This record gives sequence, structure tokens and C-alpha cells, in this order.
Amino acid sequence: MRGRRGWRADVLARRKRRVVCGRGRRQVLPSMASVPPSAVAELRTDYYASTCPNLEVIVRSSVKQSMAQSPISAPAALRLFFHDCAVRGCDASIMIVNSNGDDEWRDNQSLKPEGFQTILNAKAAVDSDPQCRYKVSCADIMALAARESVYQSGGPYYEVELGRYDGRVSTRDGVVLPHANFNLDQLNAFFSGLGFTQPEMVALSGAHTIGAADCPFFQYRIGSDAIMDPGFASQLNDTCSSNPNAFAFLDPSPVGFDNAFYRNLQVSKGLLGSDQVLYSDMRSRNTVDYYTSNQGAFFGDFVAAMTKLERIGVKTLATGGEIRQDCRFPN
Repeated sequence: MRGRRGWRADVLARRKRRVVCGRGRRQVLPSMASVPPSAVAELRTDYYASTCPNLEVIVRSSVKQSMAQSPISAPAALRLFFHDCAVRGCDASIMIVNSNGDDEWRDNQSLKPEGFQTILNAKAAVDSDPQCRYKVSCADIMALAARESVYQSGGPYYEVELGRYDGRVSTRDGVVLPHANFNLDQLNAFFSGLGFTQPEMVALSGAHTIGAADCPFFQYRIGSDAIMDPGFASQLNDTCSSNPNAFAFLDPSPVGFDNAFYRNLQVSKGLLGSDQVLYSDMRSRNTVDYYTSNQGAFFGDFVAAMTKLERIGVKTLATGGEIRQDCRFPN
């Protein structure tokens, strides 16, 4: 797999030829005005039944291949989907590469190239089927890839509503996402702006049961956060002090989608401050305890929260959407 710089250089080079030829950094809170209105009525699970009947099989196979190539692919694709939906709605704007550098993913260190490549691979696989070519939006491919990332990691299977169109705009200034040091009030403010309740936010946070985070996202807690388990803090200090580009897993089973994330919080081994606060704040502790004791309940509530997430800011042709031929560039 290409590294981050290699992936960026590749997409920017391709852009030039066309012209001649776990969470984000910003800490400000959003308003619903930044997220386009939903068009849920346009979505249905059989949207491509006649135009691309093998769509889900194609995406499933492609994601499986990406996961075999890199264990980072599944959590990276899942995180990418959340970042997309939470900024401009689920319109694949996160995939857009602007030649001037003004786009959503630039310099966002929590987004890994493996996530982008998973989507690009799936898009190429879909378009290799003559019946499907240029008929399936990147936004829908992202939604399916997120589901497959969960399911193929051992998590719940769920039906994905389809029929999104791709947006044409991506700007860095439009990125408003939770920060790794958010407290519960800040988390609730952000997610309520997207239409989520506190319990739904806690369920959605369970996506952190797979994947890892780079040291800059949690290193500030080491030695200064009295809540963090001392042994865990010492382990993290050894990891980060020996390599500035190091990372740590978000829970002990980083490639398995389960409820270990919540069990970790109970013993003060939450990696991110915004995760550990779900247990340290008594207002959300009961939900963490519930998911710790009942993985089935977590799976059910996670599916409901993901289905709600998928409906945010859906684009249609009438609202300026399109089906991108290349997920990285508007047509």
C-alpha cells in the first residue's frame, strides 16, 4: 500500500494531468446549517436492483481484498465514512482532491490512506462491471464499504439504504469534527447538532472498537490524566517516546468488532480522552455498563445509530448531486 504522502502525490498528479489533461482537529462546534437537509425518502435498500444487481457482492469482495492487504483498511474506511457524513452529509465530499489543497482530508492525521484506497478499490471494482459502470455513487460505495468493514470484522450485518448522490464541493474550512479531548458536554453538543441523543452517541462511539490512534491524539494524557490506569500510561509512554510516528490500538482486539471498547473504559484504559469520558462522567456511565454486559444490545443500537448517520445530508440530482466517475474529482 502507498504511504500517505505517496497517495496524496498520486492524486494531485492525476488532478494536474486532468487539468492539462480513530476524529478531526477542529474544536469548534457545528450548527445544523453546515449539514444539508436529509432526503431520506430517496433512499431504499433495493435502489440498484435493476441497474447494478451485483453491487453488494462486488463491494463485499473488494473490501475483503483490501482488508487482507492491510488490517488498517476496515477501521480507516469506517472512520472515513463518519468524517464524510458529519461534515457535509453523506456525499463522498471527503474523497475530493482539490488542486489548491483546499479540501476536507488535507492534513487530517486521523484519516489513513488505506481508507481512501479501500473506497477507490471498491469503486474500480464496481465500474469494472459493464452493467454498473458510472451508475453507482461514491457516497453509496462508502456506505456499503463501512458496513462491510463492520461486518467482516465480526460486527453486525445490517441493510444499507442506497440512492445517495455525490457532492461537488469540499473545503478545509467546512470541517467541524469532535476533538480527542472533548468532554461529555462538548460531545453531546456536537452530536445533538447532527440529530443524535447521548445514548446514540455512546453507541456510535463503539466504532472505536477497531483501529488505532496516533500518539499526538492521546500523548497529552500520559502523566497528566489521573483517571488513566498507571500501567497503561507507562505502556503508552514507552510506545510514543521511542517513535514520534507511533500509534496505539483503541482496544485490545483492534481488528475485531466487539464490546471490548466499553470494557476498556471500565478499567480506565480508554485511549482517547473523549472516549474515557463516556465512563468517567456519571451521566453516560450506565450506557457503557449496559454495552459491556450485553454485546447484542450494543450491536443493535450501533446499527440503529449507523442507519441514522447514513441519512444525514443526502444529496439528490435536484439538490446538485452527481455520480462521480472518479471519486476524487467532480465530473
